[in-house]
Parts: sequence; structure tokens; C-alpha cells
Amino acid sequence: QVQLVESGGGLVQPGGSLALSCIASVSNFGFWTVAWYRQAPGTQRELVARQIPRLTPTYADAVKGRFTISRDDAKKTGLLQMNNLQPEDTAVYYCQIGGLGSEYWGQGTQVTVSS
Repeated sequence: QVQLVESGGGLVQPGGSLALSCIASVSNFGFWTVAWYRQAPGTQRELVARQIPRLTPTYADAVKGRFTISRDDAKKTGLLQMNNLQPEDTAVYYCQIGGLGSEYWGQGTQVTVSS
């Protein structure tokens, strides 16, 4: 059974940074698309960033220039570096991997940006 284990969320002041990680228990991690989504209370889940293997990552307009998605295929890990966080970034963040007609989700990690 595939599992994605997320970590790195927490409380940060506006302007601060957090780094999220997602470790996947899959074979051939390098062939999977890695994505990060977020969901704030009362809103729909939205795509934050996506990295298709060997292609340039894509980002939601709201996070461009502040967030960076990356991956360490040897460690089967997806990463999301979040800088200059703002209160509107407050949400539960989910990692997702997809490929070959399948997709899997992490359990979600809370990110709260507040002074």
C-alpha cells in the first residue's frame, strides 16, 4: 500500500519561511509527478505547485516567486520551500503523486501564518 508521509507544517509569522516534505513509499519515484495542493477553511482544494519529471515546475500565480517545489528522487521525497509567507497562505497543505493512471495523497499538514 502506497503511503505519503508529510511533515514541516506549523505556525509562522508573516514574512517567515517553512519547508514541507513528503516521503513516498513507491517504487521508481523519479517517474511520478509530484504536486502540492492546499485547502483553506470554506474553500476548495487548490493546486499550489506541480513538478512533472524532467519538466519545468509550474506554480499558482499566488505563490510564484515565493514557493519552490523540488524533489529528491533518491530519497523518494517531494519538497516545498515556502518563503515570505502571508496570512492568506494559511491552509492545510497536501502532497500528491500521480502517474500511470494512479494518484496518492498525503495526510495533510497545517500551515498557519499569523502574528
